[in-house]
Amino acid sequence: MIAALLAVALAQEDPGAAVRRALPLLEKSSSSYLTQRDCFSCHHQAVPLFALTLVKRKGFAIDEKNYQDQLKRTADFLEGNKDGFRKGRGLGGKSATASYALWTLETGGWKSDETTAAVIEYLLVSDKDRDYWQPPSNRPPSEASPFTPTAFSLQAFQTYGIADQKARIEARTAKVREWLLKAEPKDTEDRVFRLWALHYAGVEEGQVRAAARALRETQREDGGWGQKEDMATDAYATGSALAALREVGGAAAADAAWRKGIAYLLKTQREDGTWLVKTRSKPIQKYFESGFPHGTDQFISISATGWAVAALALACP
Repeated sequence: MIAALLAVALAQEDPGAAVRRALPLLEKSSSSYLTQRDCFSCHHQAVPLFALTLVKRKGFAIDEKNYQDQLKRTADFLEGNKDGFRKGRGLGGKSATASYALWTLETGGWKSDETTAAVIEYLLVSDKDRDYWQPPSNRPPSEASPFTPTAFSLQAFQTYGIADQKARIEARTAKVREWLLKAEPKDTEDRVFRLWALHYAGVEEGQVRAAARALRETQREDGGWGQKEDMATDAYATGSALAALREVGGAAAADAAWRKGIAYLLKTQREDGTWLVKTRSKPIQKYFESGFPHGTDQFISISATGWAVAALALACP
C-alpha cells in the first residue's frame, strides 16, 4: 500500500522535470563563480559537477563548455600548488580542499597526471599522525566532519595513486579502515561519508550494508533527513543521504524508503528550481553574488541543490 502511494506521488511530478528546472541556475551560478573567484570551491564546483555528471549519465543535455571549464579550473588550481604538494605542503583548505578537488576531477573522468600524483603525495603525509583526515575548520556541514575528507582521500587513492605510492597507500588505507569500523558517527554528514569511506576502504560488504542501514534509520516521517537531530529536514542532508544510499549503499530504485526521500525533494523544490537551506557557518570570504538565489544562504543552498539534483537524476530511468 505504501509503495503504491509513493508511486502515485512520484508520478504526479517527474523527477526529470525537477532536474530540468534546477539546471539553469545550477549551471549559471557555477559558471559565474569562475569569473569572480580564482580558488576552487566545494559548493560551486565539486557538488554541482557531481550532480551534472549524474545528469549527463541519464541523458540530459547540459552546458558542456561550463562542465569542461569547471574541470579545467580545478586542475589548474591544483597544478598551481604542485610543487608544494610534492613537498607535503598543502593549501588553505588542507586535505579537505585537496581531496574535494580530486573528487571533482574523478567525477569528470580526469586522467591521472603529475599534478594528481603530487596531490596524492600530500594526502599520504597529511594528518599522518591521525587515523583519518581532519577538516581544517568547523564550517558545517561540508567542512566539519572528519568522515568527509577521509572518504574523498580514500577514493583519490584508488583513482590517482601511482605505482611507487601503492605500498604507502595500502598501509594508510588499512590504518583508516580500522578507525572507520570503530568510529561512531554523530550526525547525517558523518553517516553519509562514513558510508562512502567504508566503500572506498574495501571493507566487507556486510559492513557497508550496516552503515547504510544506520543512515536509513535516521530518515524522518516526511521522507527526508536533517543535518542534525535538532535541525529541520533539508535538501542538503536528504540529497546527500539519498545519493550515498543509491550509489554505494545498495538502495534499489523500488526501495520504499529511497522513493519516499525522492518524494520529499520533489515537494520541497522551489518554483525557481532551487532548494533553500539556511547557513550555520560563519563566513570566511567577502560576500558576493554568484547568480544563485537566497542571498547569504546561497553557498549552502547551491550545495543542497546539487545534492538534490544528484539524487533526482538517480531516480530517473
